[in-house]
Amino acid sequence: MAKKEDLNFNKNEDVNKLLVTDLEKRLDAVYMGGGKKRIEKHHSKGKLTARERIDYLLDKGSNRIEIGAFVGDKMYEEYGGCPSGGVVGVIGYVSGKQCVVVANDATVKAGAWFPITGKKNLRLQEISLENRLPIIYLVDSAGVFLPLQDEIFPDKEHFGRIFRNNAIMSSMGITQIAAIMGSCVAGGAYLPIMSDESLIVDKTGSIFLAGSYLVKAAIGEDIDNETLGGATTHCEISGVTDYKCKDDKDCLDTIKRMMDKIGDYEKAGFNRAESKNPKQEIEDVYGFLPDTREKQYEVRNIIKSLVDDSEFDEYKGSYGKTIVCGYARIDGWSVGIVANQRKVVKSKTGEMQFGGVIYSDSADKAARFIMNCNQKKIPLVFLQDVSGFMVGSRSEHGGIIKDGAKMVSAQANSIVPKFTIIMGNSYGAGNYAMCGKAYDPRLIVAWPSAQLAVMSGSAAAKTLLQIEVASLKRKGEKITKEKEDELYNKIKDKYDEQISPYYAAARLWTDAIIDPVDTRKWISMGIEAANHAPIEKQYNVGIIQT
Repeated sequence: MAKKEDLNFNKNEDVNKLLVTDLEKRLDAVYMGGGKKRIEKHHSKGKLTARERIDYLLDKGSNRIEIGAFVGDKMYEEYGGCPSGGVVGVIGYVSGKQCVVVANDATVKAGAWFPITGKKNLRLQEISLENRLPIIYLVDSAGVFLPLQDEIFPDKEHFGRIFRNNAIMSSMGITQIAAIMGSCVAGGAYLPIMSDESLIVDKTGSIFLAGSYLVKAAIGEDIDNETLGGATTHCEISGVTDYKCKDDKDCLDTIKRMMDKIGDYEKAGFNRAESKNPKQEIEDVYGFLPDTREKQYEVRNIIKSLVDDSEFDEYKGSYGKTIVCGYARIDGWSVGIVANQRKVVKSKTGEMQFGGVIYSDSADKAARFIMNCNQKKIPLVFLQDVSGFMVGSRSEHGGIIKDGAKMVSAQANSIVPKFTIIMGNSYGAGNYAMCGKAYDPRLIVAWPSAQLAVMSGSAAAKTLLQIEVASLKRKGEKITKEKEDELYNKIKDKYDEQISPYYAAARLWTDAIIDPVDTRKWISMGIEAANHAPIEKQYNVGIIQT
């Protein structure tokens, strides 16, 4: 039966397209930043918004990917929320050069830094550092959000780490350009001045360690902010800034001309051929991915919808069947793919293996494949839909811990760039073995169908319910079936909220939630970014038991 006439395919397609529609609606709300009234107030000052600045700066019609759009989602609601963490970050192209752009959104609490804002800025710097990409800061921020200063100020991964990174990046020769397009105060003033070159917009841009009110309080001096730290002061008197610009567009045009003159970079040398579209339409992923987690599916169909010419050279296809490994190309780039198979299959011994679970033979195969890709300098792509490692006496006696450790060790020591796509489940140690955030993927994104947790909602609820019921019985309470169902649903509802891909994206456990049809673009731009950073270490997996 043709897939377009397959009722299951059509049902899957409908469910997954609805998830994408919901994603798009949520993104539309996020793109409004602090809301219409604040945007209008921003415009009344002659300023572009953060997203308008990025749109103007990036090359027209070029690809871009946004990092952390959902950061801060449903967080800090007692303070009015913090859409996108109050900062917009993209990987895109300026004058043909791939770079990272970081823009404070002054419509969100005047661009103030919440704790999650700091985490997002550090992630964007990390992307620049790992890939040696030029980074452009469009600064418009009131500084640290004071009610939460204790969560962003003093620790290792807090606000001050950003300036440390500025210095490290400068020593590595990574281009940093900063444009002061609004307020830039206190410790935040170090960021643009620790960049290679800084620009400031006349009348709207200002930079100082302490504003006029604090100066008055501290030393009794009466002075206005423009005289204290405006464009004329810093371009003509202090020499702090390098370029004085008449307005936002003039500032952004100057950055374009600066980027146009940057020299070429040393390549890592990842293999790329002419790009070809998949023979199998990429939109078919909507129909191949099941509408519920209880259903099986063939992950090779997903792979063939993502790779060039739908051509996939499988590695050890008849062994370790709950993980599929093989070589392919994505937008011309050579890649090694490691994918979970959510399908009940027979092992080489005739044993039935449950889909989405990693068995000893699958872990062994994946570890060897990861090592092969490192030896051949081939970037790795992980397609996650994993429930964890197999448990039980047979697995324990067969050495599942040893084989799992082998896969995790190969993963941890990998030196080629890795890219992780969470398609469905991402549970427990399976998340680690399949290159979760803790194992340094260059980019990690989720489809709207993803879930991230120690275990599924129903499994966790059953486990926690047993603990809760036992505790109540020890206190002498009688637990009826109705009371037990009520407890179960309460626990499961809370857990289900936490395993949502939006909960993970809000906390930057993933870089983005994406439409599955954009997967090729994310991987391609990710490898292009990684190609800026030559591999300087030799691959050594350390101790691996055989």
